[in-house]
Amino acid sequence: MNDKQLIRTLSPDTLKNWLAEHKEKPFRAQQIMSWLWQKDVHAIDDMTNIPETLRLKLQQSFIWDRTQLLSFQLSSDKTIKAVFKLYDDAIIEGVIIPSDKRMTACISTQAGCPVKCVFCATGQLKFIRNLSAGEIVDQVVDLNQLSQERFGKGLTNVVIMGMGEPLLNMENTIMAIKKITSDEGLRWSPRRITLSTVGIPEGIIRLANEHLGVNLAISLHSAIQEKREKLIPFAKKYSLVDLQTALKQYTYFTHQKITIEYLMLQDMNDSITDATALSHFASQINAKINLIPFNPIDHCNLQPSSAIKIEEFMSFFKYKNFTVRLRKGRGVDIDAACGQLANKFLKDV
Repeated sequence: MNDKQLIRTLSPDTLKNWLAEHKEKPFRAQQIMSWLWQKDVHAIDDMTNIPETLRLKLQQSFIWDRTQLLSFQLSSDKTIKAVFKLYDDAIIEGVIIPSDKRMTACISTQAGCPVKCVFCATGQLKFIRNLSAGEIVDQVVDLNQLSQERFGKGLTNVVIMGMGEPLLNMENTIMAIKKITSDEGLRWSPRRITLSTVGIPEGIIRLANEHLGVNLAISLHSAIQEKREKLIPFAKKYSLVDLQTALKQYTYFTHQKITIEYLMLQDMNDSITDATALSHFASQINAKINLIPFNPIDHCNLQPSSAIKIEEFMSFFKYKNFTVRLRKGRGVDIDAACGQLANKFLKDV
């Protein structure tokens, strides 16, 4: 059994202790950390200012968990879906969504997803494992480079909305965000990052206490408990009351507005009764609402709401003075849109 530790799980202090045990100079820790988090290297041997003897010790003790960008597809609307291979050959996907003012990357935190939302293709996959913090950060680095190559400009925003539930990979997701935003990492503003979750109350409180400064989006899809449980079986563990309480605490501590993501599903959650329930829920937590057209997936009988229903829904919330917008589906033709990530491209080639 391989008992090597992933090298990018080491804290600076742990690395310093390891160096001391191996009779190496303590200043090497800062050099190594710089290679791990600030420079785009793909192997320990790429650390050119580290002596060969020390690089050999690192290789003997640790696994280099750098992701590999295998391939990508380009949609007719210029959305890009990228396929990544992890160090243990697991596969994940990420997306670049270009617009006039923004270049947004959608990144993953798990290989597969244990939440099993019925409207999401990722939920139909076998859950493999959590991603390391390094594997999460790698997606930002690689998608930024791909964006520069294909569009002539780098990323402006990151949404943690890809494969997996980030709050079920809490430690690595928090560590990744800190590396993306810190001076020792990629030096991004946290306001350029949005984390999306199905809503795990204790995880939301932990996020507030971490003072990360990122935006929070809640994948709600119904403010009626019974309906939400049908769409998100995982929601049986947490009542809407518990979720609302956690979100109230989050807004109190962070002073941030929360985005509610709401998938529009025909005859499931698009009635005025549903809108009224959502209005009551959202009014308690300082929220804005993103309506999302449903992107059909295999083995799912749900249907998208009609354009008329969506317009009625939007009008209801505008009348109530909510901030509401309709998210455009992007990359549907390459299965890159919201809820469609399922490693399908690899099956087709």
